[in-house]
Amino acid sequence: MFTPEQKKGSVELLVMTMLDDRPLHGYEIGKQIEGRSGGRLTFNPSTLYPVLYRMENQGWITGIWVEKEGKRRRCYYHLTARGKKILAEKVKGWQEFTDAVNEAIGLSNA
Repeated sequence: MFTPEQKKGSVELLVMTMLDDRPLHGYEIGKQIEGRSGGRLTFNPSTLYPVLYRMENQGWITGIWVEKEGKRRRCYYHLTARGKKILAEKVKGWQEFTDAVNEAIGLSNA
């Protein structure tokens, strides 16, 4: 439904929003995005994991490896204090961007 270019511009915001609720592993992040978007936004793990690694290198998230008996080892990611600040900035920026686009194309209520 959406082009890769459209999704690329929002993936960090989406991932960080999912992690604002609770720590999740990569597959769960993708499923949360899909579920919350009513199935309209989907991301392959091959798309999400490079984003997670980049965000971890930037200090926005951190991962903790967890082993559960009878299950494979998984890395659970959570937002850092810096990540929470960046998320707030990204949410504000996204709102300003979408407001400007809506206004430019005649969809604003102004």
